[in-house]
Amino acid sequence: MKLLRLTVNGAAVPCVLDGGGQARNVSSFVQDFTAETLPDVVGALSGVDLSALPVVPVIDADILPPVARPGTIWCIGLNYSDHAEEAGLPVPSEPILFNKAAGTYCGPNAPLLYAEKMSKLDWEVELGIVIGKRALNVSRTDAMAHVFGYTVVNDVSERAWQIERGGQWVKGKSFPNFCPTGPWLVTKDEVPDPQALPMWLDVNGERMQAGTTARMIFDVATIVSYMSEFCVLEPGDLICTGTPPGVGMGKKPPRYLKPGDVVELGIDGLGHQRQAVEAI
Repeated sequence: MKLLRLTVNGAAVPCVLDGGGQARNVSSFVQDFTAETLPDVVGALSGVDLSALPVVPVIDADILPPVARPGTIWCIGLNYSDHAEEAGLPVPSEPILFNKAAGTYCGPNAPLLYAEKMSKLDWEVELGIVIGKRALNVSRTDAMAHVFGYTVVNDVSERAWQIERGGQWVKGKSFPNFCPTGPWLVTKDEVPDPQALPMWLDVNGERMQAGTTARMIFDVATIVSYMSEFCVLEPGDLICTGTPPGVGMGKKPPRYLKPGDVVELGIDGLGHQRQAVEAI
């Protein structure tokens, strides 16, 4: 299933894409896609005749993130071998973990906000894992049983804040709208191999990133198992799994976003995003 949430008359409406790509309102079966409802969503919608449900027009501006705000947004740093090479850094021996503030979470087409004190606003297309079942101390063999599905994330970064203001990554990752997510949450049964997904990102129509999840250093199962050693992963939690090469910081010379720029990105089978950079 491809789950998405749309704004209708100011309220969030949970939908499922049918075989023809139309969004069908499933609120008569699931009130919303939240941390509380996610573990039971597949069962609640199993066998439902989508063709009998109301169609909701999909307007880009009305697309919300596919799950209501997660309890935690987790991130994996330097998780692509070719990105580590681009950054001139050694391949990590263990996953590098950090967080983004919950206030970064927004829809896939929300504007990227450019504040007066920003100078190095950067982009990162990433595969997002959404947790569907509580995970603590799970083995790699059992890890996939705790994954609900996958989505597209732009792990937006302010590099000057991240690197030059004390070296605290969360500082450069946590401004509002720094985590566009969606448009869809695709259940794992529709993604037979999450390590074989082409991904891309354009700025003003110019291809900046072209990669594949096959180059991830730590795969999905490893990430979930490893993280569950140190913390509880709860339903609805989002894990941003790292980015391929082509970020602005890695360009020679570096290139960063400015107001008026347009970022477009996507992952095969998971949909695409579009954001305009707006000064605030």
